[in-house]
Amino acid sequence: MIEERSFNVEESGVRLDAALLARFPSSTRAFCRDAVAEGLVSVNGRPARKGDKLRAGDIVEVKALLEADDNRVRPDRSITLAELFADSALLAYDKPAGMPVQPLTHSETGTLMNGVVAHHPEVAEIGDQPLMAGALHRIDAGTSGLVLVARTQQAFDSLRAQFAEQTVEKTYLAMVEGAVAVGGTLEHDLAHTPGLPYCKMGAWRSMRVTEAERAKLKPLHAVTKYRPIGRSMLQNQELTLLEVKIFTGVTHQIRAQLALAGMHIVNDRLYGAFAVENEVGHRLHALSAKFRHPVSNDEMEIRTQLPAWAQSD
Repeated sequence: MIEERSFNVEESGVRLDAALLARFPSSTRAFCRDAVAEGLVSVNGRPARKGDKLRAGDIVEVKALLEADDNRVRPDRSITLAELFADSALLAYDKPAGMPVQPLTHSETGTLMNGVVAHHPEVAEIGDQPLMAGALHRIDAGTSGLVLVARTQQAFDSLRAQFAEQTVEKTYLAMVEGAVAVGGTLEHDLAHTPGLPYCKMGAWRSMRVTEAERAKLKPLHAVTKYRPIGRSMLQNQELTLLEVKIFTGVTHQIRAQLALAGMHIVNDRLYGAFAVENEVGHRLHALSAKFRHPVSNDEMEIRTQLPAWAQSD
């Protein structure tokens, strides 16, 4: 953290955020902009504004400015963790629906990784994204289930390589609206739907977009296998419990592909499902993962407990 610093501007026409980063290269452009927006930077004794251009001789005062090393997950011991597995290389957790895996900013708390860092501080330095803190993959906040976390950089690199090579077999449970009689395989090129203020994936080839928008899209190939394994009812509506297996890891892959096939996950309103009163999240659960242990190379499988909505009466 940089605190109570000031400097004289030597050259006119420089943007304030660029001048801050040049003076304090241990920070980041995003942190420089945040400091200005939060009123922590003044020019000639007056609060600075976003986009200000400086003149030679201006005096810039900085009350507080975060550095790149400050971009870490904050420990939060209030988080209740359901730890499934722990050894010197690997941790595994059963995340509840409604809880994000990791914070989006250094100041955010209440996520799974805030709790993990509180109990295992070594993971804060692991990985290639500081706010993931060793988490090897994400699942949506509304999705419950398995999250794997590396405790060493060696373990992280080994397991991330397995994910990249698509040798990690991930099994999910999904409760969908309606009756599904037979299983199948879904295969799409998915991309973020342009123009939406939130993340939603769609089938790239069928998107109604301009050629300019299409040129900016980065479609990712997704393959999802599913089979029906149970039936239930909800407010006189028939539901089907699906076992779902994926090797690819595209954002919202299961949610988007099932919806594209007319199988809407219960309470997944983003993808067209009916709302369910007083239900947190949607009925998608990361059940298990098969992979090779990052140290011993032994094949292993970690499983979670069934969520309440998937348990038979």
